[in-house]
Amino acid sequence: MDSTTHKFYHVHGMDSRSYLDLYFSNNEDMVFAEDTLKFPMSMIHYQLCTGRTEGTFLIDISLGSIIHHLYFVSKFFKKIVLLKFQEKCIMELNRWLHDRTGAYDWSHTSSAAAELEGMRDQLQEQEMRLRSSIKQILKCDYEQENVTSPVLLPLADCVIGASILEMISKNEDEYMKNLEKTIKLLKPGGQLLLFAVLDATYWFVGAERFHCFKCNEEFVKNAFGKLGLVIDYYTVKRRCNVSDLADYKAILFIVGRKGE
Repeated sequence: MDSTTHKFYHVHGMDSRSYLDLYFSNNEDMVFAEDTLKFPMSMIHYQLCTGRTEGTFLIDISLGSIIHHLYFVSKFFKKIVLLKFQEKCIMELNRWLHDRTGAYDWSHTSSAAAELEGMRDQLQEQEMRLRSSIKQILKCDYEQENVTSPVLLPLADCVIGASILEMISKNEDEYMKNLEKTIKLLKPGGQLLLFAVLDATYWFVGAERFHCFKCNEEFVKNAFGKLGLVIDYYTVKRRCNVSDLADYKAILFIVGRKGE
């Protein structure tokens, strides 16, 4: 199928609850746990525990309404702002943030986070700490000069992007423009922590097939260099599940530091 027949996440939107159930749930038939749950959580935990990433203000720009990769962030950053392209994702996040009826159950990930920290008896503390650290959930638009217009955010010490640039970029030029927009959110010396799905062309939510810009490890690393990011760390996790829901081959975690 040609990419023009795929839907674009940031343009057409998606069923945010179905996305969570398919790729991030605790359901027995959810095959992506190693890639979408354990890998991002362990990488963020590792990066923060090394002391190489620090500050007070962090911006997260991730696909859908996920929060599980931010448990450890809330231990180190006092202020977290989430940027979302879709109102449905903002609504989903607000239900969880304010502990409303019908909020998505992330207890399986708070339990995993507590175990990684060696604090199995403090499961509720994981979510409470994260909720208190999230100060704003804003809609963003990468077509605008100020992507959070009319809100003007201060520059961040750190930006996390999880599986987002490939989903909103049609081609190499758009990817570079979107990466540049992301980097502009960082203060000099700040870090971008990016998770990228590699060699993917599509992903499904229900019967809807969404576009994914096909990129590889070298392309992402070269893009960082062209835009002035010094790579501090990177690692690639090869796909370990079998599913027709998405055709990615691996996940890249890469950390780049903006020049002073």
